[in-house]
Amino acid sequence: MSKLLFRLERKYGKYAISNLSLILVMCYVAGYIFQYLVPMIFQGVSIIEWISLNPYKILHGQVWRLFTWILIPPRQLDFWTLIMLYFYYSIGKTMESVWGDFRYNVYIFSGILFTIIGAFVVYGFAYLQFSDMLNAATITAEDLFGLAAYMKNGNIVMLPGYWFNSISTYFICMSIFLAFAATFPDTQVLLLFIIPIRVKILGIVYGAFLAFTSVQSLVNGQWYVTVNILMSLLNFILFFFGTRDLFGKFRPSDMRRKANYRKSIRWAQVNAGNEATHNGKSVITRHKCAICGRTELDGDIEFRFCTKCDGNYEYCMDHLYTHEHVKRI
Repeated sequence: MSKLLFRLERKYGKYAISNLSLILVMCYVAGYIFQYLVPMIFQGVSIIEWISLNPYKILHGQVWRLFTWILIPPRQLDFWTLIMLYFYYSIGKTMESVWGDFRYNVYIFSGILFTIIGAFVVYGFAYLQFSDMLNAATITAEDLFGLAAYMKNGNIVMLPGYWFNSISTYFICMSIFLAFAATFPDTQVLLLFIIPIRVKILGIVYGAFLAFTSVQSLVNGQWYVTVNILMSLLNFILFFFGTRDLFGKFRPSDMRRKANYRKSIRWAQVNAGNEATHNGKSVITRHKCAICGRTELDGDIEFRFCTKCDGNYEYCMDHLYTHEHVKRI
């Protein structure tokens, strides 16, 4: 998958959308404005019912729902929601700068695409689940996929209309957090602004919570919730198992190790010519390690040239098999 992304990036990378994290946040802002403003202007009208990802209504001409459901905010607007939106924006911005615009675009838009596919899967299974009611003409397809609930034996039964109204980009945002936790597992954040905790711990806890929610939803007959969770997070699953190098490549420990290596190489290049300092005097030595700078004057050390490096790079036995080969571009 990494090779496929690389080829696609070379061909279509110029079309990538920059600052996608900011655009997502602005979509939430627009969603909150519509959510509170529309009922004030049009009494009794719910904007969610007009922009939700409802496959039945999409197939009957309301194609704008394929895009407008992104405006549905994940929760009610309050102080903690604002904090979470800023947190999502900051980690999204970090992933965007680390992965690059194109790969981050692929990650987000694949999550959106999989969520849409999941909604149509739920739509198909809903027809099977309520086929008896449809065949008996006790309810029409328009009411089945348009209404939120109905009464059965004194109990409220949620209809697919409610299922689709509850679909938002919440789990897509959480997939950004999981990607951040997998890429920077040792990064610390302040839980409740007080408790320092590593991101990987939060990622594990949230992963366990999602697994528990999925199983619980299946047990309670709310299988559509499980489908929504799995399809919304499918982008993370594919990226994590299909591009493991993408998550491990930018970990702070690896980046620090590579920075130290480049620093050592630059030091070796500056001090080329096997010039070293011994007993306070500048001397010319016969051997010198390109990594640590040790010479034969530092003890009984064996040196070898690396045949895989481009150039005359000599290493001590401690670094001969562990160094990264120098290649000229």
